[in-house]
Amino acid sequence: MQQIINFIIRYKTFLLYFFLLVISLIFTFQSHSYHQSKFLNSSNYLTGNIYSLSDNITSYFGLREENDRLVEENRRLRNKLFNSTLLTTSKLDSTTTDYEVIKGRVINNSYADQRNYITINKGSKDSITQDMGVITDKGILGIVENTSNNFATVQSILSEKSTINAKIKNSNHFGSLVWKNTQDYNVVQLIDIPRLVPLTIGDTIVTGAMSSIFPENIPIGTIKNFDLDNSKSFYFIDVELFNDMTNIGNIYIIKNRNRKEVLELEAETQNNDQ
Repeated sequence: MQQIINFIIRYKTFLLYFFLLVISLIFTFQSHSYHQSKFLNSSNYLTGNIYSLSDNITSYFGLREENDRLVEENRRLRNKLFNSTLLTTSKLDSTTTDYEVIKGRVINNSYADQRNYITINKGSKDSITQDMGVITDKGILGIVENTSNNFATVQSILSEKSTINAKIKNSNHFGSLVWKNTQDYNVVQLIDIPRLVPLTIGDTIVTGAMSSIFPENIPIGTIKNFDLDNSKSFYFIDVELFNDMTNIGNIYIIKNRNRKEVLELEAETQNNDQ
């Protein structure tokens, strides 16, 4: 207490000046609307910047949560998209869904080898099995090869072993999507397209209807250039991918609920034909 009294006595002149300054400012702001408005504007500017900074910090640390929310929303929308396409060709009152979409993330990605594989953070406990299709928000990525309890490896479309049914968008002309030029990880090849098909550089390539793994019309890329194999009467088409295969994060795994039934029926048909 004595120290406080000593402090007041020592700085009494300054404290008196400061007290009178505050009193005069209060009277000035209360009696002059111009000064009052300037003070309020300055105060609002200061508090506004503080709130803005606080909001930016909060938003930054909430980006992962927001990103997860958007991925989940995209998963639901893709579920509706894949199944609504099928409903337009079936009964209008049908409530069955042929495809299930599961969200996930890439935890390891190779793209410079001849046989590239991608590891994802979903496995058998998440109902992931071999031969499920994997896509991103931009296009197809590959097909599930092996699974463990918590993880799965995906055979990338950048693999010399990969063969996927694909077609020219808005047409029924389809062929096989392969990776022949293993030195370029932005371009794959579409083969077995007949020479009678009209092609234009920039045409969009999508998944075909002959696959039990991917729904039809999932984007793949655009025609970069094409050559005609005169000996076989088929085009050799370079397709520039929509996906940046060197930068993959969030992914979606597609489960075809009817695939097992379709494969069993086809196998039975082949056995009966022998």
